[in-house]
Amino acid sequence: MPDKELMSERKRWGFLGLPFTFTKYIITDKKLLIETGFFTSNENEILLYKVIDMKYSRSLGQKMFGLGTIKLFSQDVTNPELEIKNIKHSREFKDLLSEQSELEKQRLSVRRGEFSGIPHNDHMHHTDLPDDDFNDSY
Repeated sequence: MPDKELMSERKRWGFLGLPFTFTKYIITDKKLLIETGFFTSNENEILLYKVIDMKYSRSLGQKMFGLGTIKLFSQDVTNPELEIKNIKHSREFKDLLSEQSELEKQRLSVRRGEFSGIPHNDHMHHTDLPDDDFNDSY
C-alpha cells in the first residue's frame, strides 16, 4: 500500500514568501520526502521513525511574510541535519511531523533508547531521556 500524503509545503523565497523555488517537502504517514530540481529532479526521504529532534524558529522577516524554519535532527544517513527553510504553515508542518514521527515509532515499537550510534550533540544529552529508556544492566 502506498504511503498516504498528509501535508506538503514548498520552500519559498524569504522575500515576499513567493514559491519560486523547486523544493517541495511532503509528509506521509511513514516518511518525509524532499523533492528538488527542475531540469533534473531528485527525491530524498527520511523515515519518520528515525527523527530524533526538531527545532523551530522564525526570524522577523519570516514572521512578516508568514514563514518559518524547522531544523530536523535524524538518524538518516543522507540528511542527519535537515533545514526546512521558509515554508508557510511552518508550525502546523512541524507539529504534524512530530506527531507522525511519534506514531511511526509506536507502530514499529521503537524506543528512543534503541537508537545506536546517536551522535553526541549539544542539543541532546543522555539526561534528556526518561529513566525507563535505560536498562538496569549496570
